[in-house]
Amino acid sequence: MSGQAFDVIESVCLKELCLPMRSTVLSWSLLFTATCGCFVGCNNDAEKMQAILSKQRVEKQEVARQDHLGDAVSLLDQYVLLNEQKAQQQITYHVNQWLQEYESKNNSPEQADPAKLPEIAKTLQNWLDPETLQDVIMRDDFTVDDVPLLRDANTYRHVLSWIDSPVSDDPLFKAWLADLRAGNTGDLKLEPRDIDRLQTAMRLFDWMVRNVALEPEQLPSPPQLQVPPLPPGIVFEGPGYRQNNYQALWRGRGDWLQRCGVFTQLCTQAGIPSAVLATQSDETGSRTPWAVGVLIGEEIFLFEPRLGLPIPGPDQTGVATLTQARNDASVMRRLDVAGFHDYPLSRTDISPSVALLNVRAETLSPRMKILESGLTGDRRMVLWVDADDWGKRLDAVAGIAGAAIWEMPTISEAYAQAMTMIAERDPAFSFWYQSRFAVLESVDSKNNNLVKGRLRHLTGQFVDDELEATEGARTHYLNQRAPEFEIDDLRINVELQKQYGLRRELGIDPAQYDAQLTQMQSFMRLGKRTATYWLALVQYDDGRYDTAHNWFSKRVLDAEQLSYWNDGAVYNSARASEGMGDIATAVETLKTDRSISNHGNRLRARLLGKTLGVEEE
Repeated sequence: MSGQAFDVIESVCLKELCLPMRSTVLSWSLLFTATCGCFVGCNNDAEKMQAILSKQRVEKQEVARQDHLGDAVSLLDQYVLLNEQKAQQQITYHVNQWLQEYESKNNSPEQADPAKLPEIAKTLQNWLDPETLQDVIMRDDFTVDDVPLLRDANTYRHVLSWIDSPVSDDPLFKAWLADLRAGNTGDLKLEPRDIDRLQTAMRLFDWMVRNVALEPEQLPSPPQLQVPPLPPGIVFEGPGYRQNNYQALWRGRGDWLQRCGVFTQLCTQAGIPSAVLATQSDETGSRTPWAVGVLIGEEIFLFEPRLGLPIPGPDQTGVATLTQARNDASVMRRLDVAGFHDYPLSRTDISPSVALLNVRAETLSPRMKILESGLTGDRRMVLWVDADDWGKRLDAVAGIAGAAIWEMPTISEAYAQAMTMIAERDPAFSFWYQSRFAVLESVDSKNNNLVKGRLRHLTGQFVDDELEATEGARTHYLNQRAPEFEIDDLRINVELQKQYGLRRELGIDPAQYDAQLTQMQSFMRLGKRTATYWLALVQYDDGRYDTAHNWFSKRVLDAEQLSYWNDGAVYNSARASEGMGDIATAVETLKTDRSISNHGNRLRARLLGKTLGVEEE
């Protein structure tokens, strides 16, 4: 209804209140006439008003939807600083609220066809019963069991946002990449976009190698613990599954299979198909992983996390493809280091290989696809993968004999559940299990500095932000580095104990309290040395190679400060020497290393000698 029509009606009504009774009939006649006169125009105006109101309702719903997503992402950003159980419940609530609004906006709920389980998901049926697999993938709403996937994706997308940069380029391959961009691709059919994706994958791999220190496949059992039997096929502290990919990233260390997991997770966030390549026994059907394959264009490029190197191509140049490794025997043979290490696989051993996709079952679910569609802009993260499509594309490459879901994430969950059950029954085991990484994961008292520093580190926030009043990774790591005299005085200085939140409760035996103080000293020293190592890594990732080298060689590797970061510090000190242009020192450091990384380090020393002009002795 137009404004003019309302003016007429208002005028007539006011006169109606003032006229004598005999004028009433005339007044209502005038009102009826005025109203009828606007009916035709009012119909159009009413439709416009309805459209405006409808649009406003949609906009309000959109604001509410974005708020739920914003709240969920905010909780994910602060996840390590929150109570895990409460955070999971809140995140689940917000994403379900958003999902309801999404379905309401689209007029009908997004119902998944129960018959349409992705074909590749069936390869997990040896590890998950069909009913559980159906529920995990095809259920309509979110549960707290989905939150680890959201947490992982959010963490990896933050890491990706800053490491895909020139500072993460491996100097061994810069000239080769430049040749590719100049059109010298040889037999490789690569478009410019393919080269960009290859360079991104190489940066992600190099960062992973430098930041996830290599551990042995099998760790020894603590001599003081008696470990109960575990589920069939699972060994205590066994390879690949003793921690999940997220824990390997957060803790900054893992065996080579966990390195495979971290690298492929980063590739997934970058939208680059990748898979763990495994040989398969003709007799038992068992699979043995040996490398990671990254699909670029129609080729699979090979990366070896155990060696910490992309597998060099023919003539030790560039990154080898699966095709080259199958056709040219020298590619695999040159992974030997004469007199020191023989690589266990040859050209014939790796063909054919099975491509194992490192995705959780939840990653295949329609609900994750819907949620991902709502995460745009700086909230964007990969939650859903068309695994059937990835599997078909990988399988189409010569040398690949099928694709499947990698069972390692599922086994890792089973292992963690078994460990938790044992810890609930055995106090001694519980103390060992919880205390190993308490200094890296606890949010209590002084340990906050290490946790907050790690959070800032992985999100690329190295320096303080005055506008946001937040401290960067450097500040938190420096604050974690308590002086040695302070750590020594902890057992005798009551005031210092109070500062660290320690107090002797009534009834506690003095010897027991002293043991707690001794344990706290161990945590403080581990926290200090971890902060020192991570601070050195921050210096490297900031392009401060000279400073990084000093921290690695003079602080982390100080004879009085030795820790389980020594192996990683030796490798990274060599990499810092490379960054400084001191190739001779880098070669010498890598060749004389005696750590678990010796094989890969010697290969890198040989490649440095060939590629960068320093002859190997």
